[in-house]
Amino acid sequence: MPVTTINFFLEDISYSLKNKVALRKWIINTIRSEKFKPGEINFIFCSDEYLHKINLEYLDHDTYTDIITFDNSEDDHIVAGDIFISTERVEDNALQFGALPSDELHRVIIHGILHLCGYLDKTDSDKTLMTAKENEYLLKRDWQ
Repeated sequence: MPVTTINFFLEDISYSLKNKVALRKWIINTIRSEKFKPGEINFIFCSDEYLHKINLEYLDHDTYTDIITFDNSEDDHIVAGDIFISTERVEDNALQFGALPSDELHRVIIHGILHLCGYLDKTDSDKTLMTAKENEYLLKRDWQ
């Protein structure tokens, strides 16, 4: 049985993540709903510049983004990985989309988890499915 560990780290920013216990439970329930087992998942919250450097170094993309997900799974049935999230980009996106910053953060968190579960977002149909799954799991939060 895999050890379930969901860690939250800060890199080069000061940030207060709320509802960590509820977040962990929601993430685990999402993974299980997708018929996977949760393993070790690290969320690293950082600045735009920090994530931009990762995007350049590892993906050769010279763009700013809100999230980069690295799949560390060694077993097809266990979800494990490192999920880097730019809190600056999340806050900007919340303003742009007229969303609460906490709702946008939760969307991005679950987006990363869905990537680890095998969902893609490169084509229009993949994006449509990904957004539908994000919406489904956002409705399953038992806190706001």
